[in-house]
Amino acid sequence: MSQVTNFTYDALEVGQKASFSTTVEERHIQLFAAVSGDRNPVHLDAEYAAGTMFKERIAHGMFTGALISAAIACEMPGPGSIYLGQQLKFTRPVKLGDSLTVELEILEKLPKNRVRIATRVFNQNADQVVDGEAEVLAPKQQLSVELPELPPITIG
Repeated sequence: MSQVTNFTYDALEVGQKASFSTTVEERHIQLFAAVSGDRNPVHLDAEYAAGTMFKERIAHGMFTGALISAAIACEMPGPGSIYLGQQLKFTRPVKLGDSLTVELEILEKLPKNRVRIATRVFNQNADQVVDGEAEVLAPKQQLSVELPELPPITIG
C-alpha cells in the first residue's frame, strides 16, 4: 500500500502542478473494454484496426480520461476530492505501449471550495494526446490515507 496526503482548498495555489504516469498495456485495453462495454474493434481487433486511419489498435479515449480521474483522486487535490466536470479534446491517438503522463495545473480557485484544473496528457515523445479542463470540489480537511492494493485480475 502507498500513503497519500491530499491538498485542501486552502493549501492549493494557482500554478501548482502535479503529475501521474503509466504505460498502456494490453490488460488495460481489455479491462477497460470489459468494464465500459466499449468493444469497438479499433481497440480490440488488430486486423480491423489495420484498415483504419490509425493503422493499428489504439486505446479508448476515455481510458485517458480515467487516468486524469486517477491523477485528481490520488495526486492533486487527492483523497476527498469530488470530480464535478471535465472537458476533453483528444489530440492524438494513444497506442499500446505508450507511456503516458497526466499533468495537472491549478488554473483558478473558484467559490465554494471549487478549483479549475488544466488536464493535459502527454506520451513518451512529449506529444500531447489529450487537452482539457476539470472542475473539482477540493477537500476542506487534510487527509492522509493508505490507498488499498488492488486484487489481481486475470483476463481471458
